Amino acid sequence: MRNLVVDAERLWSDLMEAAAIGGTAKGGVCRLTLTDLDRQVRDWFKARCEALGLTVTVDDMGTMFARRAGQRNDLPPIAFGSHLDTQPTGGKFDGALGVLAALEAVRTLVEAGYETYAPIEIVNWTNEEGARFAPSMTASGVFAGVFTRDWAAARTDRDGVSFGAALEAIGYRGEEPCGRHPLSAFFELHIEQGPILEMEGKDIGVVTGVQGLRWYEVLVTGQDAHTGATPMHMRRNALLGAARLVDRVDAIALAHAPLAVGTVGMMEVRPNSRNVVPGEVFLTVDLRHPESAVLDSMERALVASLSEICDPLGLRVSMERIADAPPVRFDPDCVASVRAAAAAAGYATRDIVSGAGHDAAYVARVAPTAMIFVPSRGGISHNEAEFSSKEQCAAGAQVLLQAVLDYDRRLAERAGREP
Repeated sequence: MRNLVVDAERLWSDLMEAAAIGGTAKGGVCRLTLTDLDRQVRDWFKARCEALGLTVTVDDMGTMFARRAGQRNDLPPIAFGSHLDTQPTGGKFDGALGVLAALEAVRTLVEAGYETYAPIEIVNWTNEEGARFAPSMTASGVFAGVFTRDWAAARTDRDGVSFGAALEAIGYRGEEPCGRHPLSAFFELHIEQGPILEMEGKDIGVVTGVQGLRWYEVLVTGQDAHTGATPMHMRRNALLGAARLVDRVDAIALAHAPLAVGTVGMMEVRPNSRNVVPGEVFLTVDLRHPESAVLDSMERALVASLSEICDPLGLRVSMERIADAPPVRFDPDCVASVRAAAAAAGYATRDIVSGAGHDAAYVARVAPTAMIFVPSRGGISHNEAEFSSKEQCAAGAQVLLQAVLDYDRRLAERAGREP
């Protein structure tokens, strides 16, 4: 196993080629889920998998599985992968590294003629980002039974297009019902999207879990009015209430420091005219913390702030929680495989809890799961300037390959077989 080494140049070439599909002028990627650009990158990925002799299947949420047979094809596969969709101003590595590193790992196995005990599969999950259809991690959520397929298919983007219609339009709705695809384990490689590994000079993050996440949609309603003819004391300015809510979300997160974070990431002002007092504002709230009890406290504070802020301004306000991903602790055996793989390759590691949500967090509900992080320059992600070096990407791919092989060995040993 230790003689199997991924090709750093080949992996980097794949990353750059994929990044050209939806590439932006500032060097990033805009490849929103279920758009034609998403279809293009899926076609590109599928062609590379089939060139390796892999069998590609798609479920009815559009998630792609590229399978390589093993010695025991009656066993559920060991899967590894991530996602190929991006933020509107995303980078080249978020998600794509996990999928393409898995592709490179399989290439390495094929070239060496190495046969695993269990079959292995590369996975490309649909709509991890949640940038077009909220909430994020939609397909993996359906896979894990968190959402129903019908509910997910009915989600609409800001133009009113449904997830189901967009999936049909790009031709990637498969026959297999999402969730009826058992896995022996799942491993996800990802850039850290934070500054810790770089700051501490570590090569690999051994991810032990993911902090909890809750998403909310808030609608503040007042009264459209002429800016010149409406006295200040008679206004019902929805934007004023929304602005105070933005400040309150920041204060709630700071009150639960240092681990809590809170963000208003989207805001739509209506009618959005320079000489009309805003009558309606839509905004989103994102709260995160590693402990459910603290998230409960943050949510109570947020709910209390709605009437406290909006009632004195004569505003109506409503809020809906649209996502609730509890804190996750990854499988000890999978984490041990990651730790052993990094040690075998001689990389400096540290245990880390993910601040960002990932498909692995939902998959962990139905299969043994772990994650691997590599450093992000400056801790920047969800940004066109996002960067991890060729060497860092290759290190992550090497650990990913060895972790899967280590877990495969564990499966074989449990069955009394040598891989």
